[in-house]
Amino acid sequence: MSQSLSHSLKLHRCPRPFDPAISAEVVAEFAHLSPEFQALLGGTAGSSPYLNTLIRSEQAWLEGALLNPEAARDAEFQTCRAAPPDQVKSILRAGKRRIALLCALCDLSGHWPLEEVTGTLTRFGELAVDVALKAEIALLIKRNKLPGMGEEDIATAAGMSVFAMGKMGAYELNYSSDIDLICLFDETRFARDDFLDARQAMVRATRNMSAALNDRTAEGYVFRTDLRLRPDPSVTPVALAMAAAEHYYESLGRTWERAAYIKARACAGDIAAGEAFLKTLTPFVWRRHLDFAAIEDAHNMRLRIRENKGTGGPITVLGHDMKLGRGGIREIEFFTQTRQLIAGGRDPSLRVRGTVEGLEALAAAGWITSEVAATLAGHYRAHREIEHRIQMVHDAQTHRMPTSQEGLSRVACLMDVEAESFVSGLRDRLSEVHRLTEDFFAPGSSAKPAEPLPEALDQSVIARWPSYPALRSDRGARVFERLKPELLSRLARTANPKEALLALDGFLAGMPAGVQLFSLFEANPQLIDLLVDIVGTSPALANHLSRNASVFDAVLDGGFFAEWPGRDWLIADLEQALDGEGDYERQLDLTRRWHREWHFRTGVHHLRGLIGAETAGQQYADLADAVITALLPKVAAQFASKHGPMPGRGCVILGMGSLGAGQLSATSDLDLIMIYDPLEEDSSDGKRPLAVRPYYARLTQAMVTALSAPMSQGRLYEVDMRLRPSGNQGPVATSWQSFTQYQEHDAWVWEHLALTRARVVAGEETLARDLETFRCAFLAKPRSRQEVLSEVIEMRRRLAAAKAPEGVWDAKTGPGRMLDIELIAQAGTLLAGRSTRAVAEGLSAGVASGWLSDAQAQGLRRSYALYWSVQGATRLIAGKGSDGAVRGEGGAAFLLRSTGFDDLSLLQQALEDAYAEAAAIIEAALGPVSQNPDAQEPESQSNDDQDDTPLS
Repeated sequence: MSQSLSHSLKLHRCPRPFDPAISAEVVAEFAHLSPEFQALLGGTAGSSPYLNTLIRSEQAWLEGALLNPEAARDAEFQTCRAAPPDQVKSILRAGKRRIALLCALCDLSGHWPLEEVTGTLTRFGELAVDVALKAEIALLIKRNKLPGMGEEDIATAAGMSVFAMGKMGAYELNYSSDIDLICLFDETRFARDDFLDARQAMVRATRNMSAALNDRTAEGYVFRTDLRLRPDPSVTPVALAMAAAEHYYESLGRTWERAAYIKARACAGDIAAGEAFLKTLTPFVWRRHLDFAAIEDAHNMRLRIRENKGTGGPITVLGHDMKLGRGGIREIEFFTQTRQLIAGGRDPSLRVRGTVEGLEALAAAGWITSEVAATLAGHYRAHREIEHRIQMVHDAQTHRMPTSQEGLSRVACLMDVEAESFVSGLRDRLSEVHRLTEDFFAPGSSAKPAEPLPEALDQSVIARWPSYPALRSDRGARVFERLKPELLSRLARTANPKEALLALDGFLAGMPAGVQLFSLFEANPQLIDLLVDIVGTSPALANHLSRNASVFDAVLDGGFFAEWPGRDWLIADLEQALDGEGDYERQLDLTRRWHREWHFRTGVHHLRGLIGAETAGQQYADLADAVITALLPKVAAQFASKHGPMPGRGCVILGMGSLGAGQLSATSDLDLIMIYDPLEEDSSDGKRPLAVRPYYARLTQAMVTALSAPMSQGRLYEVDMRLRPSGNQGPVATSWQSFTQYQEHDAWVWEHLALTRARVVAGEETLARDLETFRCAFLAKPRSRQEVLSEVIEMRRRLAAAKAPEGVWDAKTGPGRMLDIELIAQAGTLLAGRSTRAVAEGLSAGVASGWLSDAQAQGLRRSYALYWSVQGATRLIAGKGSDGAVRGEGGAAFLLRSTGFDDLSLLQQALEDAYAEAAAIIEAALGPVSQNPDAQEPESQSNDDQDDTPLS
């Protein structure tokens, strides 16, 4: 077979002629072609008057095109691209005729799939726009109408960017489509004083470009152009400055404009400037939270279209609008784009332009089933092919099925199907599309009437809700009214509806706004149970949620209830997210959002009994590690931009106390020490160099600020650095040499005890290894039991003097409670010369050193496990600074579930017994060690700033 035959058009289907006489005439004219080509041309011309005209007028060109459609297409593109400015209009119109004919034949024969047909039409559209625009820009430059621009600026259209919107942006142009364009120019290309002249010239170029494509001449037209998607088209010129457009979208942009920009693409002119502009619109198009409020906007838009276009009636195939009618193309597009808007801010994989691509991405991300995606994609392709054949008949920009039997028969012939089966199959497809999409936009349309509210719910509480900030807006109130029956129904099914209602009342009262959250619940009713569970169990978590409701987004992610991914995965995930955000302030806010969602996840898992208090404590510590590890390089880079890179080896962050031991509660602060090694360097090398000591001191302060500063997304942690050498009197950052010398020669015994729990969390690897080696070796040195235990006794005395327990539920502070047992575990570690950090391991070390008996260690371990389960639960229920008391049935039930008890009185008695037993064990273990009433307070810690023991 010759090369030409191997590339020739292949027939996989063939249209039938509606008018056999016309078909016979065309076949006679092409009698020298193969029978397959004759059948294709005869069937096409016999059913489409428009294509019949093109076949006859382009006969000489057509025969070669049939032998190699792809080469013919590429040749036309090259001819149009090389068109001389004075011949652009004529050459583009000739190219349009030939591309239209070629696409029709490749479509009708099945030689090209739908995507190749629409892609070819789109590529010709963007080529035509680019050629026509640059011809106008060249003319303006030649006439000196564009100040400051020369011939070299023609290639970038002097900063004008044309954005393909809608189907053109997604490479989905239909057969007789108009093209939706937005024309913006980069005002920074022009001097300030030249702006008005430049804008006037750009407006003229846009109008002339549009006319060059749109105007009908004896040679036809190229594309109908629509420029009305630009910002506020009734009052703005056809070409806008990018800065003005950006300001509009940031302040006034609407949901339909966000949806439009899903498919937007810089297609002509200054592509680079256009892509940069689209990047600036990312926060506008892709909201960081799950935007379920977009469903209502899209639904209202659909209703307005149906009302204005008269397409809201029942599905009748004759005269049915394939684009806007029920079950039509627009319903599939709205279904896809709205879900992309909802979740695309969190999931970049959903930010695709094509409708079929969007359905596939949604299925891959779990937002729709693969079956729904495949069904809608199949119907979308079928609808588009029918739309093409409707338009092929007369090259009319219509989407309506013919109303006459003759018109219907022409379309059926182009599809090579019988009219009756065509109508039946189309009706089924339209009905299925409508069924699959309508419930998404109007889920409550067929819901049963709400049942009367139970008497247990206090109507006076419900009556005050409209006065709350979240319900004052018309939209928020409207969405909530639809949601309220389901919400109250679920409240009524709780163990104590009255208590749950008051908890929900507090939650609603604290919310600044409600549209997004109410829309989220309306679209995902299963979340209401979680909300009721939280507000009825944990006032602290409910209060946090009222101000940070976007954390519910995370619940809808597929991995929310999956296994904990672990410290290393968390670090990698946050690092990847931060690397995608260039601005430092945004990096800090991103970290806060990321942390908030993972912190919420652990709280929910604990609340629901999926994990215990000990596992929750490990997860909170993993999360803190990830935040510190990922943020440190970003803070350092920001600091280095002013003062140069870190001198010497760099630094590490040492976690102390609970962080060092890898066990935090939901409200824990972070005890940190920064240690640096300057080697032989005495200052940094940057624009504003600093001596080593102030460099690392200010870097430490920057890191503390990054962790603790309140920002738009809240704060991460409170940070305590009092455990550094010399405490509050010492520098906030300590050199490696000073740290080792201080520990060996100047540190108090209590600081050696604190070192048993120290752990490098982040920083320079070799320094981290050296520090851990030093810690292990230093702790392994033999110590006087008398000296260590005397210090432990003194620490217990100071603890008792500084803070008394706040009641039986305060499991942390007091004789025989958590801090007391932690102190004994650290003493055991130090006396045994070990480097273990966990409390259980420290108690085992005490046994190994011969100081504690196995029975004593076992008793303390049992007590500590009980305390931790109480502490973890009460901190989650009541938050930081509470007295630990449990209020409400929900909180009590959670506390019992967390500790494994059946009754609060039994748990209270178990705590009291454990306090007494542990205190007795500790006092017996310490024995008759002489106390020194004249012992000095450590210089590093004064009673004035001591809220808690420095070992905590």
